[in-house]
Amino acid sequence: MDAILALLTSPAAWAALLTLIVMEVVLGIDNLIFISILSNKLPEAKRSSVRRIGIGLALILRLVLLSMIAWLVGLTAPVIDLGLIGAPGPHGEPTFETAFSWRDLILIAGGLFLVWKATKEIHHNVDHDADAESAPGVPGKAAITVGSALVQIMLLDMVFSIDSILTAVGMTDELPIMIVAVIVAVGVMLIAADPLANFINRNPTVVMLALSFLLMIGLVLIADGFGVHVPKGYIYAAMAFSALVETLNIVARGRKLKQAH
Repeated sequence: MDAILALLTSPAAWAALLTLIVMEVVLGIDNLIFISILSNKLPEAKRSSVRRIGIGLALILRLVLLSMIAWLVGLTAPVIDLGLIGAPGPHGEPTFETAFSWRDLILIAGGLFLVWKATKEIHHNVDHDADAESAPGVPGKAAITVGSALVQIMLLDMVFSIDSILTAVGMTDELPIMIVAVIVAVGVMLIAADPLANFINRNPTVVMLALSFLLMIGLVLIADGFGVHVPKGYIYAAMAFSALVETLNIVARGRKLKQAH
């Protein structure tokens, strides 16, 4: 109890909490985009509940991982070493990372899944008649069941949750701060889920932009798994700029429609 009171009266703890909440919300954007795109392929009556279940699973996974921090940190220890690959560097080191931890393998697997999923969805959106599995009466949307959607959401929740919690561990040593930051960030995701998904669904060009984001995020996860760390600031700056350009395009199209009428 004394430790909690000490945190509540510590300006440094509040600063760490606010910083961590912002970081967790930003990291949750990737997760939210994937859930939005996947849930929009379901019948309209089931979309909102699937989003809430998906985000609820993300919260549960994050809290479980927080309760297993020692095990989670151990995931960064190498478990596979392929030895020297390629010409050695000036000091005999490998030209790129050849020792992989469980975290690296999970990020690579998750990145490959995201690249496959985004590419498949882009294919459906570009060539509506190319796939015989398109949902009846819904052009360009492949048929999907609630169970299939939840399984895919749970798999990506695991990848994003590990990345999220490792970020939290790197920013603070205080478990209560991490728990509060995760709960607040997931709460923001829950509030934003339906408006974001509906906005994406109403604007076909935004769907393509969101899929491009997922493709980029998948490639970044793969690169991270291989030891090539791309600063997250660059990724989110590019996403924000693209979103701004698309917003201007939407406003311009809206004005042209008003003038046409």
